Amino acid sequence: MSAGDRRLNRPARGSGWRRTIGASLVGLIYFFPVVWMILAAFKSRPDALATPPKLIFTPTLEHYWSLFHRVTADGKQIFPTGFERYVLNSIGIATTSVLLAIALGGIAAYAFARMPIKGRDYYMFYILALRMMPPLAAVIPIYVIFSRIGLGGSYLGIILVYTAFNLPFAIWMLRSFIQELHRPIEEAAWLDGSSTMTIIRRICIPQLGAGIAATAVIGFLFTWNDFLFGLMLTGTDTRTLPVAMATVMGADVSNDWGIFAAIGTIYLAPVLLVAYFMQNQLLRGATFGTITR
Repeated sequence: MSAGDRRLNRPARGSGWRRTIGASLVGLIYFFPVVWMILAAFKSRPDALATPPKLIFTPTLEHYWSLFHRVTADGKQIFPTGFERYVLNSIGIATTSVLLAIALGGIAAYAFARMPIKGRDYYMFYILALRMMPPLAAVIPIYVIFSRIGLGGSYLGIILVYTAFNLPFAIWMLRSFIQELHRPIEEAAWLDGSSTMTIIRRICIPQLGAGIAATAVIGFLFTWNDFLFGLMLTGTDTRTLPVAMATVMGADVSNDWGIFAAIGTIYLAPVLLVAYFMQNQLLRGATFGTITR
């Protein structure tokens, strides 16, 4: 190999650091509003409204305390706002609906991926079309039906709706991952007399960790961020966090930006934690999980 070829094949010095610095700057620009919101949540009211903005300040939790407590006009009585209930509602509803969608979608995905179903491509298209339907086109009929059968404002009703809307996505995602599995192992289990559910439980699920995680994370984010269904199909006790942010808290705190920042920080925290701990599965789901054979 000549000296010129060696120079061409030699990695450029400092190129890795330049890419790292460039990516960090881009990430900082995009994440800067989030950092600013988190800082504002720990500032006192004068510091949060100060001009120019203060970068050095004494942290305080007064906005978080005000978020979960209210004080009467005379200052003698303190009562809870019930905000923690909305947080728990969102976590419970999102988690339950995603688990149901994965359980039901996994069985359907295995059938579409492994069994000879006549018209399979047409059924998959119809399933995808259901997922592409605008929620606004479905919320009014669902609201009328739930009002007549007694599911309006109930936990069961909103969980069923989120499960139904997460189910098409779960079927498509999990079907793609199942198609990537080594099929001869399943065929050997068939010859040994194993049932379909046994094959799914003992052979497929242990190999679908990344696919299940990616599906769960994306479905959780959709449910967590949804506002329309939460507004129309929940009641006072079953209200989710996005609805509470837009209605109750927004009306009560007027222009208190510190409380707004505290609400946004609490709302964003589960999303950031889920995205951070599942980033590898999210990347795999975004690249391979949506590719079908």
